[in-house]
Amino acid sequence: MPNLVHWFTGNPLAAFTILLLVILIVPPIFERLRLPGLVGLLVAGLCLGPDGLNLLNSKSETIKLLSDIGKIYLMFVAGLEIDLLEFRKSKNRSLGFGFSTFIVPMIMGTTVGRIFNMDWNASILIGSLMASHTLLGYPIVKRLGVARHESVAVTIGATIFTDIAALLVLAICVAVHAGDFTPTFLIAQLCGLALYAAIVLFGFRWLGKEYFRRSGDDQSKQFLFVLLVVFLASVGAQLVNVEQIVGAFLAGLAVNDVIGRGPVEEKVVFVGSTLFIPFFFVDMGLLLSVSGLIATLSTELLLTTAIVLGLILSKFLAAFVVKLLYRYNWDETLTMWSLSLPQVAATLAAAQVGVKVGVIPSSVFNGVVVLMLVTSILGPLITSKFARKLPISPGDLKSVEMDWQSSSVTTEVPLQEDELLTPTIALHQFTVLVPIYNPHTERYLIEMGALLASKEENGLVVPLSIAKSHSHMDDPELSLALQQSRRLLSKAIAITQEFQVKAQPIIRIDNEVAYGISRTAREQNANLILMGWNIKSGLQARLFGTVTDSVFWSAHCPVAVMRLLDEPQSFQRILVPIKNLDPQALRPVRLGLLVREINQGVITLLHVCDRQTPESAIATFRTELTHLIAQTHPTVPFDIQVLYQDDVAQGVIKTARDYDLVILRSVRRRTIAGLAVSDVTTRVLNNLNCSIVLFGEPHYGI
Repeated sequence: MPNLVHWFTGNPLAAFTILLLVILIVPPIFERLRLPGLVGLLVAGLCLGPDGLNLLNSKSETIKLLSDIGKIYLMFVAGLEIDLLEFRKSKNRSLGFGFSTFIVPMIMGTTVGRIFNMDWNASILIGSLMASHTLLGYPIVKRLGVARHESVAVTIGATIFTDIAALLVLAICVAVHAGDFTPTFLIAQLCGLALYAAIVLFGFRWLGKEYFRRSGDDQSKQFLFVLLVVFLASVGAQLVNVEQIVGAFLAGLAVNDVIGRGPVEEKVVFVGSTLFIPFFFVDMGLLLSVSGLIATLSTELLLTTAIVLGLILSKFLAAFVVKLLYRYNWDETLTMWSLSLPQVAATLAAAQVGVKVGVIPSSVFNGVVVLMLVTSILGPLITSKFARKLPISPGDLKSVEMDWQSSSVTTEVPLQEDELLTPTIALHQFTVLVPIYNPHTERYLIEMGALLASKEENGLVVPLSIAKSHSHMDDPELSLALQQSRRLLSKAIAITQEFQVKAQPIIRIDNEVAYGISRTAREQNANLILMGWNIKSGLQARLFGTVTDSVFWSAHCPVAVMRLLDEPQSFQRILVPIKNLDPQALRPVRLGLLVREINQGVITLLHVCDRQTPESAIATFRTELTHLIAQTHPTVPFDIQVLYQDDVAQGVIKTARDYDLVILRSVRRRTIAGLAVSDVTTRVLNNLNCSIVLFGEPHYGI
């Protein structure tokens, strides 16, 4: 047995296999227990480390490499996830709150270190560890529809200041620890750091825009370019005697605007959250010692308590200062405080660096782990309680547009007789594009498209068939594909004639099916794209995406993906779950109202909320939703059902048993720390036995 253990610890392939097994199995188990997946990874590392089975060794070159990659990727994603657009809108107040929520915890942490007889360098580093924050509560404010509220936007923007400042302090503390410190050295270090930051932020940003412009739609090359930027920035950081994570974070900010919220960004975040970042958290668990943790909580209990309470108090004081300065009410102040509480990404990464180079003792690192556990639970709980009391911003309500006519661009392009272009659809025509490639789903899709087009003045259905391009246009496979396309389109035309709706069939030869669909939709000025259900799932689909995913990202108009088990005319009971009143959440309501109007059935708008939601908030939601619908569909009756249940997915699933059609919104999973979280929509889709419409948005609306 000892020989087997020794073989495992000394075999890089075996270690890598164990890590893959851990990150595949452990996080889902902890998420089922309503605990963060990263906590499970820490526990797994603890169990597999020296104090457990001793199958993994944090000092091995394999673990070191994978952990360094994960740490770099974690900080890169932290920079990538920051919404620079929202920051620019409230940059002055964001900088104000950023300074406050950095300097107050910084002073508090430094004081704690000095009280416990640590030197100035270690004390200042402790202060910087407490000064940053991770936006674990962002999905909550997003779900509640208050992500654009000024207090939330200010807190998100402050993340840029706190994380950069904390990383700069880390770089200086590490440099001071490494050698003789002099004022000249400090000036030289700051100048070198400033020059390096400018090169990364501005140089890499320009280089990224140029490369993305020249590479076109080649996502694989763009993905590799982003990876190169991350690690090039990290290597560059080492050359100027700065920690790697500083370069990774700056690289995230540099390419933030370049890649945008698109498929490349999703792939970058997915690879990190699936592979690299979990390696780092497992390594953090390997560094933990059960005996050391117990000793810290017993002999160093005062230190741990001081770190945790000091962080909670200092973050509150920082929010209170901003309350007085900008005159925020208590709900706004407490929301800002709760959002700035969690200490995960930058804190853990910096603490690991501090322990590794010997700036802070292991007792402080153990205290930081406790701090992470407490704040990652406490922060989201407080956010959920007070953020729901924030009003939806007037800008969000004014921007609600439930008319799909606004999704298209109404421009008129004069054509010459000799121009070989696809005919342009008439101005102001409601156009439904229906890609068809599966004969088994074609009829119901075309029927749905015809029904929707029939309710709009001058409606049009555009059946589209994509034939994959070949090097030679006389290739037999291409000829067969074109014959199949003609058969599908002939059947589609016959269906539209049954509904007395105009049709404009199109055959397109294209290298990429998804981009062929989105390009045709733009050329035809489409208002809506209807697609059939793609059953492809699993790792390949998650990593490389599906045709549907690519259309979601690239289309200029909304996309409805449908699994229709019966004729659309037979849908009498329609259910539309709705979380909030932002413009994107209301578009599925628009679709549901149209279907209800066609079939003269019953439509229910379902709002699932936790049991702590006050009645006043529910009443406000009902009133605003009723008002918004009355503006576009004053004669269509509907019912608003409110369900009090903590498990949103389970609430939707139970309610949907009595309905023929459920219309869901496709919401992208966003993770600040890079670790995947449970997806309500996915759970609902996997458990519904009725017809489903998954309503997606163009990428600028997500």
